[in-house]
Amino acid sequence: QVQLVESGGGLVQAGGSLRLSCAASGSTFSMSTMSWYRQAPGKQRDLVASISREGSTNYEDSVKGRFTISRDNAKNTVYLQMNSLKPEDTAVYYCNANFTWWNKVYDYWGQGTQVTVSS
Repeated sequence: QVQLVESGGGLVQAGGSLRLSCAASGSTFSMSTMSWYRQAPGKQRDLVASISREGSTNYEDSVKGRFTISRDNAKNTVYLQMNSLKPEDTAVYYCNANFTWWNKVYDYWGQGTQVTVSS
C-alpha cells in the first residue's frame, strides 16, 4: 500500500508561484511514474505533468514553460513548481503514483491540495 500526501497549495495572485510537494510512503517510489493531475469545479480530472522513473517528463500544453515537475528518489517526493500562475490554474491538484509489478498495475492517489489563483 502506498500513501501519498500533498502539500504546498494555497491562495496566490495571478503571476505568482507555488511549489507543490507529494511525499510517498513505501519502497516503490523509485519504480513509479509520478504525476500531477488537477480538477476544477464541475470539470473532469486532467493530467498536468508526469515524470517517469527514468526522469522523462511530460506536460499538458497549457502549462508548458510555466510548470516544472521533478522528483527526489532519496526523499520519496515529487514536486510541481508552478510559475506565472493564471486564474484558470485554480483547481484541486492531486498526486498520482503508478507502477507495474508482476504484470499488475498499481495506481494510487493523494487526497488533493487546493490551488486558488486570484485575478
